[in-house]
Amino acid sequence: MIDWSSLSQQDRQQVLSRPAMQNARRLQETVGQILTEVNTKGDEAVLAFTRQFDCPDLKQLALNNADLNRLADSVTEPVQNAIDTAFKNIYDFHQAQQPQSITLTTTRGVVCEQHFSALDTVGLYIPGGSAPLPSTVLMLGVPAMAAGCRRRVLCTPPAKSGMIAPEIAYAARKCGISEIYLCGGAQAIAAMAFGTDTLPRADKIFGPGNSFVTEAKQQVSQRPDGAAIDMPAGPSEVLVLADDSADPEFIASDLLSQAEHGSDSQAILVCTSEQVIEQTVAAVERQLAVLSRNDIASQAMQNARYILTDTLQQAIEVSNLYAPEHLIVQITHPRSCLPLLTNAGSIFLGPWSPESAGDYASGTNHVLPTYGYARNYSSLGLLDFMRRYTVQELSEEGMRNLGPAIVTLANAEGLDAHANAVSLRLAKLEQENRG
Repeated sequence: MIDWSSLSQQDRQQVLSRPAMQNARRLQETVGQILTEVNTKGDEAVLAFTRQFDCPDLKQLALNNADLNRLADSVTEPVQNAIDTAFKNIYDFHQAQQPQSITLTTTRGVVCEQHFSALDTVGLYIPGGSAPLPSTVLMLGVPAMAAGCRRRVLCTPPAKSGMIAPEIAYAARKCGISEIYLCGGAQAIAAMAFGTDTLPRADKIFGPGNSFVTEAKQQVSQRPDGAAIDMPAGPSEVLVLADDSADPEFIASDLLSQAEHGSDSQAILVCTSEQVIEQTVAAVERQLAVLSRNDIASQAMQNARYILTDTLQQAIEVSNLYAPEHLIVQITHPRSCLPLLTNAGSIFLGPWSPESAGDYASGTNHVLPTYGYARNYSSLGLLDFMRRYTVQELSEEGMRNLGPAIVTLANAEGLDAHANAVSLRLAKLEQENRG
């Protein structure tokens, strides 16, 4: 247990630091080499890396429709129903985010507009590993569908059999995704960013992944021949904000549900009650002992923090300093502190709102800014799959009314050509008026 009030400023920064990412320079170099290989050799390089890391006998990158439908049809009815329920909630929530165009007369004769259009081709990355993630397919595929993106490309690493999890296939089909490619890691990000003979070049790449995927996304986003990305990210994290009314068993389950994501995940409890913290620590040990992913969660809980604060206000300050990906609020009146919680990717209010709800089926998106990026990045939403653009139209009256101000400002900045483009028009209008 850490007593926040007794810490120096330096100690507080240390307590809220994330687990250090290991071998950052080596990671950058390795990913850079993979990007170069894929950019130079295309499909050949992507296949070679996929055979090396995932499926030694893979023959082709594209999953054909027959295999897609066969896999999707093999999903059990209860899982199909659960995916269908999540799909509906996620679709309804994102469909409600449809933006409205704006048309405004700013000066008489001057009309300004703002419109939105869907990105044409989007790359959706679904991690592989020890557990299939149909939920992530929904979190990416549903807003891409609702936005109206014409081409939705999904990459996910194959199993050694050369196939993908049936649940991923079912969720992809539910989202209307028919282009699925059997590749993962940095090579998949490179293929979507640069394009190959098989994979189309994406305008923007979405989705979580391991350190190689994260590094690859950041590198391609900085290259003129690369692609935009949804957000920078690091290991996943949760912070629980609690007072003496909180249920220690609930808190422990929330901390562990985050810890089982990966050994580099971080779980933090910030609480005003010493007793609740002590009971939570004991509950974590009990629940951890029976988890199927005990090894992973145990490693992650070594990065856990149990922080005691004097007041709820101080606890809120700690949360805002940390800027968690997931923030669970288990206090007597959780909604009352909502206006004060300024830095969080997604907020879960009250004892009956576990992180698991947002991860799967409540309707909000589980692709969130991590590693402190919640200070300046938002949760994934419909607008991330769209671009906005503006239109302006000046009539003759608009040019007469606004032109002199434009000329004055252009001259003040010493930009003669800008001023001339307006002055010529004003002179012609004056000439026509005299005529």
